[in-house]
Amino acid sequence: MGLGGIPAAERVHIGFFGRRNAGKSSVINAVTGQELSIVSDVLGTTTDPVYKTMEILPMGPVVIIDTPGIDDEGELGELRVKKSHQVLNKCDIAVLVAEAFLGMTEADEKLLELIKKKNIPWIVCYNKSEFAGSKTPGKNEIYISAKQNKNINELKEMIASRISDGSGRKIISDKLSLKDVVILVIPIDSAAPKGRIILPQQQTLREILDCGAICICVQPEELGDTLSALKEPPKLVITDSQAFGEVSKTVPESIPLTSFSILFLRYKGELDVAYRNAGKISELKDGDKVLISEGCTHHRQCDDIGTVKLPRMIKAASGADVSFEFTSGGEFPEDLSEYSLVVHCGGCMLSEREVKYRMNHACDCGVPITNYGAALAYMNGILERAMEIFK
Repeated sequence: MGLGGIPAAERVHIGFFGRRNAGKSSVINAVTGQELSIVSDVLGTTTDPVYKTMEILPMGPVVIIDTPGIDDEGELGELRVKKSHQVLNKCDIAVLVAEAFLGMTEADEKLLELIKKKNIPWIVCYNKSEFAGSKTPGKNEIYISAKQNKNINELKEMIASRISDGSGRKIISDKLSLKDVVILVIPIDSAAPKGRIILPQQQTLREILDCGAICICVQPEELGDTLSALKEPPKLVITDSQAFGEVSKTVPESIPLTSFSILFLRYKGELDVAYRNAGKISELKDGDKVLISEGCTHHRQCDDIGTVKLPRMIKAASGADVSFEFTSGGEFPEDLSEYSLVVHCGGCMLSEREVKYRMNHACDCGVPITNYGAALAYMNGILERAMEIFK
């Protein structure tokens, strides 16, 4: 959860890129008005991407990302450059910092080409303009001086004008009307965080309340009594995907049913892709390898969904001797060729851009990808029902 209660995944991600000592860190400090990044004449001071959540006017809540130099050298330097390139998958906008007196170098041009290929909004920021004389910037370019605080406000306005606020995206409120009743099924078990509910449940609850609908939160064992107590059937039941089997037996077929994981893939990613590929589970063969990827890192429970429950269910549903590999957090393989299927989490801790990157990257590699919600609905025989409200 970020500053002011806004999740980091919901904030605009602004990545600053450039060669070593082009002044990235100085520019970040000038833009934020804080000493967020270490400034030094020593090449390669920033060795890993640095993330900072904050509020910056006129942009509002953002995540600032300072990256290693794109011209780093040696074996370790190549790994740092690779990390910088991976950061692009998270960025809503990329600011390429170059030196005004030097202009764009070959390394800058290569990175800009990659930024354009990924369809990321971009700005070329020519720093140290006090040493370059008077120059006219081109489109998407600006000359600044972090040291003299010259054109810093103009840079911030420029960044703000090129980013989307994402206000058109909805979790579920576009399918609801005033006074509609929605039941959220929230299991409170050993995997639930003590004293709170998880982020997708929080966000879904808040959006339902914001649109004037009525929300009832229950545990699976309370669901039957709750349905019986209502004078009219609810408009929708939303459950944790792990409880799909139990909940689908309790909720009559006439009442729409879906899961938080499915809602969040619709909100951030490519729901149609996950829906189409869920059935690939039945096509798995002996010796196939499945990648199970989660966007967050958490303490593994003895019956963990990603590393225990899903593999067990996938083996049972496919009837095949399948092997599994697991990734979490910011880790997602570039080479997916060894996998027959990727099963991803709901992505609540990832930005919309990163979720879409992962989905599209798998498709580009020719590897089917689905998500926890679609996979669990399919294996419980209720995928069509879980998708019905979106058709």
